Amino acid sequence: MSRDALADGWAGAFPEAGWMAPAGAVVPGVGAIEPGAWRAARPPEAEGWAYLAACEAAPPAAMSLGAVRVGQGGAFLAGAPVFSLGYRLDTPLQGGRLGALADRLTRAAPRLLEWRMLGVGSPFTDACPLALDPRLDPAGRDAALRALVTAAEADARRRGASLIAFKDLAPREAELTGDALAAAGYVPVESLPVAVLDLHGCAGLEAYLARLSAGTRKDLRRKMKGAHRVSVEWRTSISGMEAEVRALYEATRTRSRVRYGDFEDLPDGYFELVGQALQGDAVFACYRVGGVLAGFNLLLVQPDRVIDKFLGMAYPLGPEHDLYALSWIENVRFCQRIGRRYFQTGQTAYASKLRFGSALEPRTHYVRHLNPVLHALVRLAAPLLAFPRWDPDLGHAAREARA
Repeated sequence: MSRDALADGWAGAFPEAGWMAPAGAVVPGVGAIEPGAWRAARPPEAEGWAYLAACEAAPPAAMSLGAVRVGQGGAFLAGAPVFSLGYRLDTPLQGGRLGALADRLTRAAPRLLEWRMLGVGSPFTDACPLALDPRLDPAGRDAALRALVTAAEADARRRGASLIAFKDLAPREAELTGDALAAAGYVPVESLPVAVLDLHGCAGLEAYLARLSAGTRKDLRRKMKGAHRVSVEWRTSISGMEAEVRALYEATRTRSRVRYGDFEDLPDGYFELVGQALQGDAVFACYRVGGVLAGFNLLLVQPDRVIDKFLGMAYPLGPEHDLYALSWIENVRFCQRIGRRYFQTGQTAYASKLRFGSALEPRTHYVRHLNPVLHALVRLAAPLLAFPRWDPDLGHAAREARA
């Protein structure tokens, strides 16, 4: 396309600004972007501007955070958080022969399977928080996305990152941006889906339980009989409990069957910072047995759903008191009590979530390597790199569905 034709396209997309093209710039973080403009460009959400800015306050040591802002004549058109880290290419592999082989290769040559990556999105959300001015028409949106991609790729080169990934695009964002990213050479790679329980039509707990299989319903009722041994406290602050809460999170993380490396690291003071930033939309359910903190849930509340962000529990105390099942029931009751239709529970531990009635909402990465030869390899390897292929719970569910 000629320069004049391109200018005519931009003028059509932004008639109030004439031929001025949108321009992208790297800023220190989402906190440096106008909060009102950001919120106007995103649906109402708990993991919005305040949440992202709180996460930027003390990032994990392995990560460097920032953001890209696209503007035109001072007006905000688009933006996204970005992060960089050393990405291990075997991250999707969870055990098995290939995972063991990759571990041996990494021990022998630590840099062989690690590429420096710039992620567009946030390591602390299950969906890419990409902000786009909703007033843009399709041509204007594509122009803003081109500016965002150009700025992100320039930032990647500055950071010495060769791999760029638009992380965890939800269906809405994938529909808005997928064609533009594909035109820019980005390859889709299937990410881990998000589990979401739809409580529409469930007026109370019994209505929810009635939807489950007879075996699951019987199991939950049996575990609920022990609920009298566990007390539940609902809080919007963990003041005085910070160390206990972090210890429970770490205990649960270390016992997980899956490992996603640096993506599991949280900012210093994460739970306190998020609680303060969300001003009541971050709720902590604290579970005690005999006065001892046996577990906690961090729940984020937004207009249509409750997001179960993190669960932490003490071992063996939590499992001995069926804390996972009891907390699930308490969270369902919480959703019903405050009138939220959806209960979203993240990208891991799918077996129980599916058994308890959740459905899976897809996520997609869009990936490009700046080296054309290596990018050709990424394109060929995209089906092998799909995260659901290697998740043990999803693999088991797929085998059951085929049986």
